[in-house]
Amino acid sequence: MLRTSPTVRTSPAVRTTLAAGVLAAALLAAPLAPPPAAPALAARAVTAGSGGGAIPALTDEQGRVLTLRGWNVEDKANRGEQALAAVTERHFRDMRAKGFNFARLLIFWDDLEPRPGRYSQSYLRKIERVLGWAHKHDVQVLIDAHQDVFGPAFGHRGVPEWATRADGLPFTPHPDDWFAEYFEPAVQRAFTHLYEDEDLRRAQARMWRVLADRFADHPAVLGYDLINEPMGELREGEELPAAARRIEREHLTPMYNRLADAVRSVDRDTWIFVEPTPIVGEGVPTGLGRIHDPKIVYAPHFYNTAMEAGADYDPDAGWIEAYERAVTRYPEAYRVPVVVGEWGPLNNALPRMSRFYRDAMASLGRYGSGWAGYVWCYGGGYCAVDGAGAFRTNKELTAEPYAEAVAGTVRSSAYDPGSGVYRLEYDSGRRGPRLTRLSLPPGDWTVTAHGKAVVLRERPGAAWVLATPGARVTVTVTRDRDRD
Repeated sequence: MLRTSPTVRTSPAVRTTLAAGVLAAALLAAPLAPPPAAPALAARAVTAGSGGGAIPALTDEQGRVLTLRGWNVEDKANRGEQALAAVTERHFRDMRAKGFNFARLLIFWDDLEPRPGRYSQSYLRKIERVLGWAHKHDVQVLIDAHQDVFGPAFGHRGVPEWATRADGLPFTPHPDDWFAEYFEPAVQRAFTHLYEDEDLRRAQARMWRVLADRFADHPAVLGYDLINEPMGELREGEELPAAARRIEREHLTPMYNRLADAVRSVDRDTWIFVEPTPIVGEGVPTGLGRIHDPKIVYAPHFYNTAMEAGADYDPDAGWIEAYERAVTRYPEAYRVPVVVGEWGPLNNALPRMSRFYRDAMASLGRYGSGWAGYVWCYGGGYCAVDGAGAFRTNKELTAEPYAEAVAGTVRSSAYDPGSGVYRLEYDSGRRGPRLTRLSLPPGDWTVTAHGKAVVLRERPGAAWVLATPGARVTVTVTRDRDRD
């Protein structure tokens, strides 16, 4: 929600205290709304990856329970013939080498369709090249139709200028506070037209049909994120949390249903990811309604206003706990998996950031099927690694052992960073696949299996467990500290 300006790469600016203060005050004053009544259990739903609970797990075509851990991959600076030039094979090779199996790839509608009805075959080939690198290095990809502050009409990326209608309303840039630009009248009106104008609705649906038709059968593609951090128009006197829930209910829900129908016209199987407004990141339950599709993933973002404005993590403030309570309401009610699409602070070297990463990783593991941190790049700011590819301060705490694919029903799965021990307990299926795959970060690990199961194969970065049908299996992964 509160990243650096897409036009600034070496000295990123964060959200200023004006916008952060207004947002925080509005959110603190907002009561938590009760969740909607839970619908009937979808046929695909299985026990949540964290064991028990009402949130189903993400699964693959074989029915294995998936866990996704990885990073956003982007190139916001280049466009046209240079689009995606900053994304290289190294991104995926290095991510996989550190134990990550997932990338959220940012693509831009303005690059795909620079003129109405004219889709860039060059851009589609560039996306395909990136997907090829991901597949080569065994990284699954979520294609994210990204926008920041709507698009190029306001100096950013996303919705093309030809699809931007602002009715002559004013827009004032905020170069030191780009997120505040979402509250400019012209930007808010542009979102309203995108949601309400029939020709723009059709254009957005056609754009997704083009993407889904091109990449439906690509082996690296796991899902489609229909739009990044959608916003909307506030009414006079309306408080921000109430406005967010209304926008989610009245605009985003029907938009997602339209776009899901467009995708399904050419792709019946790929997961579809839907986001609330970014306001959910502050612990406000979403107003999204049901998306009528059997393979929906709820994909909120996880940012804290104070930390984005430069503050250190305050564990006593209860932000993570409040976020977790709020963000689980929608997936529990509508029985859909959760994958957090973005998270991670700008200044990860403050004194309490080590505590933040440990608390955040534990929380994300309790309810989610995975996450994508922001962002895998080589340098400073939000980058996960430095120019040499080494983790920046505290980012190494995101690299833990985990079960990438479990052939059965997960009962519990947790990593204790203090002891360096990961434990997985599951019931193997009576039919279907029998191999469970574990991901191991760099280092020396010992993997053991009990309960009619054996560690079939182990190599740096991965291990496979073979279980007999219907067995209760316990897998333990222990860091070998004597060899560290």
